[in-house]
Amino acid sequence: MKSIKPGRGTSIQGAIASIGAVAFGIFWMIFAARMGAPVPFVLMGLVFVVIAGSNAVMSLRNATGKNRYSVYDITEEGEEIDPLQQRFDMKQADALQSPKEEDTVEEKGGFCPYCGAKAEADYAFCRKCGKKLYKSV
Repeated sequence: MKSIKPGRGTSIQGAIASIGAVAFGIFWMIFAARMGAPVPFVLMGLVFVVIAGSNAVMSLRNATGKNRYSVYDITEEGEEIDPLQQRFDMKQADALQSPKEEDTVEEKGGFCPYCGAKAEADYAFCRKCGKKLYKSV
């Protein structure tokens, strides 16, 4: 299996932005309470703090940790079974996702049948969405 992982710089930027969102949530709660806003408005700041705090922890862990999480996991056929397919028996979803003959990548290149990104003829996977490209025979 191949993984596509975000860079450490991107992760640290996400952590900094999340810490800013935590500060915003705290100020929101303080100022809403001082102005006498209803309780749901005050608690909305708590929602900011919880979501942004968890994102900050995840981003910092990804920026500084040895094993980063992957955005995409690319597997070859037969390497790994899709857990959602096992759980929900999504045979119909597979039929909808399988590319049609006119959606294949031609010898000169073409476009990904899943996301529409440009693909060269020698690409095995889409550079944008990571799905396997099917060559016409």
